[in-house]
Amino acid sequence: MVIQLLIVLAALYVGSRYGSLALGAISGIGLAILVFGFGLKPGNPPTDVIYIIIAAVTCAGVLQASGGMDWLIQLAEKLLRKHPERITILAPLCTFLLTVLVGTGHVVYTLMPIIVDIAIKKGIRPERPCAVASVASQVGITCSPIAAAVVAFVTISNANGYGVTIPQTLMVTIPACLAGLLLAALASFRRGKDLDKDPEYQKRIQDPKIHKYIYGSDATTLDKVIGKNAKTAVFIFLAAIIVIVGLAFCQMVLSEEALAKLPKMNIAIQIIMLSATAFMIMLCKVDLKNAVSGAVWKSGMVAVVAIYGIAWLADTYFGNYLDQMKVMLTGMVSQYPWSIALVFFLVSVLINSQGAVVVAMLPLAYSLGIPGPVLLGVLPSVYGYFFIPNYPSDIATVNFDRTGTTRIGKYLLNHSFMMPGLISAWTATLVGYLITCVIFPGYFAGL
Repeated sequence: MVIQLLIVLAALYVGSRYGSLALGAISGIGLAILVFGFGLKPGNPPTDVIYIIIAAVTCAGVLQASGGMDWLIQLAEKLLRKHPERITILAPLCTFLLTVLVGTGHVVYTLMPIIVDIAIKKGIRPERPCAVASVASQVGITCSPIAAAVVAFVTISNANGYGVTIPQTLMVTIPACLAGLLLAALASFRRGKDLDKDPEYQKRIQDPKIHKYIYGSDATTLDKVIGKNAKTAVFIFLAAIIVIVGLAFCQMVLSEEALAKLPKMNIAIQIIMLSATAFMIMLCKVDLKNAVSGAVWKSGMVAVVAIYGIAWLADTYFGNYLDQMKVMLTGMVSQYPWSIALVFFLVSVLINSQGAVVVAMLPLAYSLGIPGPVLLGVLPSVYGYFFIPNYPSDIATVNFDRTGTTRIGKYLLNHSFMMPGLISAWTATLVGYLITCVIFPGYFAGL
């Protein structure tokens, strides 16, 4: 059992060294060793979640190709440039909201150069808004009705007897994550030295070439002309999200007889997302080559492969050793059920995907007897991959900051994202847990 666990961890570690796509593929090697080498019974790949991700990412990719994403970014830029002195607070709120809307944090790549440009022109140390904005773009995943992590949580929870809906999940995660982000932003407000008081920075800009590189660039989307088709695509996309949330609300109020006539939410989401995609293609004159070559669609398909391999590997291992896991962990989780948050966080550090953490670890958590409300409360803890700064959005943010204040430290872990990441993730987890304690007091009696 220990040897096989080491094989699982080795596959995750090696995969993380090569990137998200390799995580899924190299997990296949670990799976092959467990199945063909040790004779374990293969688990089940998370097909329901994968289908939803494909539908949602395809819809978001077409939205990006239509120019609709540019319009959303432009609206965010207008807000930031109107209040540049508050960029450390407003920037993470903008990246958070964009992720909530489109279900992926990779939209941050377009907005981050704008955040840097505004900070430099206002004389604000770019590290302050940039680091927390990058973190916020990932925090928003557990607050999006179409994100893999949320859909997987609802789907797996319903399959394990906890009848939670998407709106109920968001009513916990959104206030919890916003509380964590605001605290992280406030902690970043005076972080580091101001640019005019930073001797290292002032020494660097004495070089004319470096001064021109930092102050001679302008990043903006305001000069882009947003056409009617782009705006129509945004309205179609938002309408699809509203319909999904509306159907989820129906689950909360309709009778069982009425619910039996409706498709399950995982099927409904796929149908609505594919339909919205079709309407955008037909009504908005979308170039489909741009849709499949865009950052959103590419990153989403990479996430599909990662979740496919990681979750299948985890399900195979934990499924074969479920009884032993119960014996080892039941005592701890029975007395301290919230401690599963530590497990979620540590696994996220390894596999760089909140959706994959939920798909791989949530079934185990339910099998250990942890109540659904507890798991809902600690859902924000599935974001831990800021800990090792190898995630694409963090690396991109470092490269976008022309001043060099957003950085990866000499000792790897002393990087710009550690402080806002820890504050945000653990504040959100604590607040989420407290919210569920209030909403479901019966589950927490005596804990």
